[in-house]
Amino acid sequence: MYIQVRLITDKMNTRIKIIIAAMLLASTSFGQSLYETKKVHGTFINFAYQDERNKYMNPEDVDEMSPELWRLKIKELSDMGIEYVIIMYVANKDKSFYPSDFMPHAYPAGKESPVEAVMNAADENNMKVFMSTGWAHDQDDDPRLPEIRAIQIKIMHETASLFSKHKSFYGWYLPCEDVVGPYLSQNAVDAANSLTAEAKALTPNAKVLISPYGLKSANFNNSQFADQIAKLKVDIIAYQDEIGCVVEPTPLSHMKDNFKHLREVHDKTKIELWANDESFTWEKGLNVRPSALIPAPFPRFLSQLVGVTKAKVDEVISFAITGIYDKPDSKTPIGQPIYATKAYKEYMEWKDGEGRWPLLEASFYKNLKHDGISKPVTFINAASSMYPDGNLTDGNLGAEDNTDKNWLGFDRKDMIATIDLGANQKIENLAARFLSYKPKNIFLPTSVEFSISDDGKKFRTLKTVTMDQVPNDRYDCWIDISTADHLNETARFVRVYAINGIGQFILSDEIFVNPQY
Repeated sequence: MYIQVRLITDKMNTRIKIIIAAMLLASTSFGQSLYETKKVHGTFINFAYQDERNKYMNPEDVDEMSPELWRLKIKELSDMGIEYVIIMYVANKDKSFYPSDFMPHAYPAGKESPVEAVMNAADENNMKVFMSTGWAHDQDDDPRLPEIRAIQIKIMHETASLFSKHKSFYGWYLPCEDVVGPYLSQNAVDAANSLTAEAKALTPNAKVLISPYGLKSANFNNSQFADQIAKLKVDIIAYQDEIGCVVEPTPLSHMKDNFKHLREVHDKTKIELWANDESFTWEKGLNVRPSALIPAPFPRFLSQLVGVTKAKVDEVISFAITGIYDKPDSKTPIGQPIYATKAYKEYMEWKDGEGRWPLLEASFYKNLKHDGISKPVTFINAASSMYPDGNLTDGNLGAEDNTDKNWLGFDRKDMIATIDLGANQKIENLAARFLSYKPKNIFLPTSVEFSISDDGKKFRTLKTVTMDQVPNDRYDCWIDISTADHLNETARFVRVYAINGIGQFILSDEIFVNPQY
């Protein structure tokens, strides 16, 4: 179809070509995304269970010292589009995961070490590895201490000697995860720069990456924030977006603004701006070690990716894909049972432009035009007095925040909304967006029924959609969408019947009739 149109229009002027292209896009069913949203191109990997947070990422019943395991997992990561492998640490509890001369080895004698297995597999799959300089002792290392830094330098010298000739060796990850808010301390700058100097002396062409946290408290209005960043000698800063850590009740909007500010700061430096988008949520307590990291709802993660893309970051990595997303039917499965493979499937569906994801993605970019905008809506049940302001046909979309006035809520009642289009017209696609936020007892509808009518009295059901009820929902606020596409109908009235079957409230911000994106 597209080849034929191109041949026909080659002789037309530019204006006509643009009009035809716009008509084609407007009539396209939900399909391949029209946006160049950044994909995840990097992930951190761990070599050992450290505490309950690693319960699924590094399960105790899996041999983490097995070179076969890491060759398999690196190949699986490559297959899903991961380019950068960031080794979190190459030693832990004073034992090494590589053939160190000054530490005892954590892996069995005579076997390929985990680090060697990763490097060799990365070579084979044309991937790039950031080698870690830690841990000197364990995950609680303080890199500002001279004795810690001395051991990190010894690790760096050994791993440079062993691995820098690999074609996959790309650079260094410095586990200097200091706080950037309100601005980076001079001690943190000095610690990172001293290790960077050592790295550049050993491997002049290697990139140096750090991944700090604390954006919630960053003071971009204070010139010291930009000044301290500019003092760093590193090549890449991959800021933790802190969405998985839920550093504030509904953090997505704030995060997106933070990365816009970071883009302005980095434009005045030569340091690349990367986003470290957190793909996880928490099984039990929030931000505590006795709580496992588990896959977050994919709609939340998709909004994170759109947010940092709009902020024009240079690259996206994630803590983590390894052990949060896991390839279905893997010979050695890791990750939360069922939901790690579910997260993988949904991510790959989105990458392939399948299902509801392209429309949801488009709605994160802007308010979408559609044939239902400004059309009258009638409701069988009255809206909640707590969420009375939303207008389902005004074209204005809400954010991941229940206080956003674009959300219309129904308290222990179903949402039954009928749109009068004014005259019979062709209907190809219908959709409705909803909010989920368990802490405020807001849940997605259990199902959404899309119906049409010529007279507003007798309705014919086109599709009933069961909405995905994500059990990993203790802390997050996210938006999902219900869709009925590939329709070929004509009607004047559209009805959306959303069943309130779980919590106290359901909230919606828009019903789409033939959305265009």
